[in-house]
Amino acid sequence: MTMTLTRKGWVAAVLAPAAAPETSSDEMLIRRIAEGDQLAMRTLFGRHRVPLYRWLLRLVGDEALAEDLLSEVFLDVWRQAAAFEARLSTWLLAIARHKALSARRRRTDAELDEATVSTVPDTANDPEVTLQKKNRAEALRQSLPRLSPEHREVIDLAYYHGKSVKEIAEIVSISEATVKTRMFYARRKLAELVETT
Repeated sequence: MTMTLTRKGWVAAVLAPAAAPETSSDEMLIRRIAEGDQLAMRTLFGRHRVPLYRWLLRLVGDEALAEDLLSEVFLDVWRQAAAFEARLSTWLLAIARHKALSARRRRTDAELDEATVSTVPDTANDPEVTLQKKNRAEALRQSLPRLSPEHREVIDLAYYHGKSVKEIAEIVSISEATVKTRMFYARRKLAELVETT
């Protein structure tokens, strides 16, 4: 028997064998997290941290900030697990998006000093580098950051996270028609950018 800290205090717990597949579904983990189960939280974190981290990194462009935001997302999951009512990946991406947008807004107010400016790499391409970029997939990846944040966001969710129009609408808090419109214009702009790359 071991002692486990839950939201309700210390309780005695008997170590059980590894959870059966049906008890380790995301929904079951969320129910267990709502009851204060730390092992369930660790399991959920292990399952979703990499895709969430990559999503956050693409949104904020800073590894340290993405890691901080990832911690905040899972802290919110711990605190709000009892209120969970949606599909888990959609809920996690919505929380992460909100955190990233808030962080981006805060960062735009920061001024750059000379030391910081000198460490920012020059991303301008010379003709030789441009000629080496014949691979269409590489050109597409390089064109994505040049889209507006709204267009980049829907393309990222659709193609890198496999989300449907309905799920994207829920995550971004816009109508499905707006998602479709943004995808249309994002694809058109990507085609133009890839052609010029």
